[in-house]
Amino acid sequence: MTAAPPIASSSVLEPLIAPFDRALDIAIRHRGFPLNLEEAIRYATGGGGKRLRPGLLLLSARAAGGNTIDAMPAAVAIELVHTFSLVHDDLPAMDDDAVRRGRPTLHVQTGETMAILAGDAMLGLAFEVIGDSPMRAETRARLVTELAAATGSMISGQVYDTIGGFPHELADEQRLAILHRGKTGALFRAACRMGAIAAGAAGESLAALTAYGESAGLMFQVTDDLIDVEQEADHAGKATGKDAKAGKLTYPGVHGVEASRATVERLLADSRTAIAPLGDAGRELITLAEDMARRTR
Repeated sequence: MTAAPPIASSSVLEPLIAPFDRALDIAIRHRGFPLNLEEAIRYATGGGGKRLRPGLLLLSARAAGGNTIDAMPAAVAIELVHTFSLVHDDLPAMDDDAVRRGRPTLHVQTGETMAILAGDAMLGLAFEVIGDSPMRAETRARLVTELAAATGSMISGQVYDTIGGFPHELADEQRLAILHRGKTGALFRAACRMGAIAAGAAGESLAALTAYGESAGLMFQVTDDLIDVEQEADHAGKATGKDAKAGKLTYPGVHGVEASRATVERLLADSRTAIAPLGDAGRELITLAEDMARRTR
């Protein structure tokens, strides 16, 4: 399989990527990891990722009246958690994927032992970055609690996806909703809420960003399910068609392709409605939701 081109980011994220990457680089470099571990973490966090979750967090902070500088440690933290989850998800004991973002996955590049340890290190570093940030102690505590809860929900979703454990009486539609709310939706919701928390927002702003994150997160996952069905691996930058072969629950598998496309449009409308109380401050988040709905990789 030939390497896919770098995954295009949304136009509203592009100005944020360079300062985010600098902050991420500093966090990794200053930790003092063994060189081979640091190189593995850099490999995992690089490679043309969309930076969606940190971007959502930073844009949410701005929409809530804050700024991206104060919110940057939280953005670095959520990307480290996301990348840890990808590295472990790709392992032979999990999805056994050889390609991520158009290049070899970390365990293929470095071996399984280093991939496991790099994932562990990124998870720990995520919370260390927040703890060492100059934010008020109360804000740091809220951010740690939010990210820890989302990480637990994400892992629960991964258990349902790879091992099972749903209550027997649930229909596939109910199982799918639980799965996606945890595996993907938890970090999207947390990104928007953490941005609001970093900005010191509460009340209507926090509620609007929470609702937006829930709709946008599910929309992202439904789109991802469609990409797995409709796109070639060379274009997507990762293996496609594996979910159906593995018998996993997906939106197209449960509801059909056309109904899944309609769900994307409904969730896009829900995202616009959710962020509407913030007025013009939410404009960038609307653009981002539209870009996520139209993506093909």
